[in-house]
Amino acid sequence: MLDPMYLVRLVVALFAGLVLGYLLRNRKRVNFNRVTFGIIMVLIFSLGFSIGSNNALLNSLPNIGLYAVVILVFVMMFSVLFVKVVKKLVKIE
Repeated sequence: MLDPMYLVRLVVALFAGLVLGYLLRNRKRVNFNRVTFGIIMVLIFSLGFSIGSNNALLNSLPNIGLYAVVILVFVMMFSVLFVKVVKKLVKIE
């Protein structure tokens, strides 16, 4: 079960960022690309570490990978099909 206070902290952090961004929107923009990239790398590393240290998850990885490939194929097929149908309905090209 997810701790309600955990969710409250996430929402408060989100709104604090929104308010701060709104208040500072007219000032000189700071380029956060490197900081964002570094944070993403830390998150990816921690995800890999938690997967690698979990034997049950590591053992079920081949099945999970197979399911992911099947889902990927269906998503791609239906996306292409949907675009073709909509293009005909809207008469694009």
